[in-house]
Amino acid sequence: MEENLSLNLQEKQAVVAEVSAQVAQAQTIVLAEYRGIEVSDITRLRANARKSGVYFHVLKNTLARRAVQGTPFEGLAEKMIGPLVYSISADAVAAAKVVYDFAKTNDKLVVKAGAYNGKMLDVTGVNALATVPSKEVLLAQLCGLLQSPISGLARVLSAVAEQKAAA
Repeated sequence: MEENLSLNLQEKQAVVAEVSAQVAQAQTIVLAEYRGIEVSDITRLRANARKSGVYFHVLKNTLARRAVQGTPFEGLAEKMIGPLVYSISADAVAAAKVVYDFAKTNDKLVVKAGAYNGKMLDVTGVNALATVPSKEVLLAQLCGLLQSPISGLARVLSAVAEQKAAA
């Protein structure tokens, strides 16, 4: 009996260590209640999370609280109540986006709270974070903005050169 209890403790320690490692490199954590969601839907959600590089797991709240203790995400501990799924990502928006996108099509997944870079987020904050374009999209937009004046100048110079050549 003693060994079984000790193994249980070891399993708990392993879970806390695994989650702590994820939290240590995370920028964002999102908590969502999953009551009543079909297993097939959760499986699809997990697959989407994996594709986006998001650590997505149902965890015991007591173990999750231990994992965030002493981290910038410690403020989430008071929100860790009820049947929750934890979405954790090193990417600033990935965890929020995966949960947000799924919740749009399945009202049984209810966002409860989140945190980004140690700042606590309510449901509105998580949804706002989820709608921020990805880093790649933002960089592409920035490149477009930077190229725009240059290409405009090139077109003007080309037109001036053509006019001089025609004259």
